[in-house]
Amino acid sequence: MNLAIDIGNSLTKVALFDGGQIVETVRTEQLTIDFLEDIFHRNGVKPTKAVLASVADVPEEVERYLEEHTKEYLRVTYRTKVPIKNLYATPKTLGIDRLAAAVAATTIYPGCNILVVDLGTAITIDIVNASGEFLGGNITLGAAGRFRALHEYTAKLPLLAKPDEVASFGNDTTTAIQSGVVTGIVYELESYIANAAARYDDLKIIFTGGDANYFAKRMKNAIFATGDLVVFGLNTILEYNAKN
Repeated sequence: MNLAIDIGNSLTKVALFDGGQIVETVRTEQLTIDFLEDIFHRNGVKPTKAVLASVADVPEEVERYLEEHTKEYLRVTYRTKVPIKNLYATPKTLGIDRLAAAVAATTIYPGCNILVVDLGTAITIDIVNASGEFLGGNITLGAAGRFRALHEYTAKLPLLAKPDEVASFGNDTTTAIQSGVVTGIVYELESYIANAAARYDDLKIIFTGGDANYFAKRMKNAIFATGDLVVFGLNTILEYNAKN
């Protein structure tokens, strides 16, 4: 049994793996030892191996706990060996979540050109080519941040969130904001996809992150969407290092 932990900007995702398959995934705003032990107790197991990646601070007591209570603990950094070639010009500044998602993408579509879109607090759009090389990509603000920016940097616009249904054009302030943010992101992503498809043959597209399903169903293209891409990638990196 493996444990994979992805500490993001807003939430932490914890996943238990058995034989490469997810047994349980849980999200939390605060990662604690009690939180982890509750997961282990609920599943009647304790993991033998653990992997952790973070774009934020890691609680010292949690990291110490993982070091002491697993046979193998891996904290993924830019120095960690991965089963793809990282061509990012500044690997030290590359978010481990982006690299882990790229690793997972190559296991889903081996030997293919892949556009990996992570829709969370930030939106990242990355390319992995058919040779298994991470080429890099772009970073922009996610949906929640765009709604918040409109509210905080204007005098009268309300703070809103993604609606279930989006009009092409709003007919009041609420629908104008909702349509502007959601449709704007859709148009951005469709443009990225069209641009990448023109440059890379047989392009595969993967959406991940908290907003993956919301936006995938609004796209014209065929999208493989999963919220678990990063933890799958972390588990793959863990096993890769265990074997090597």
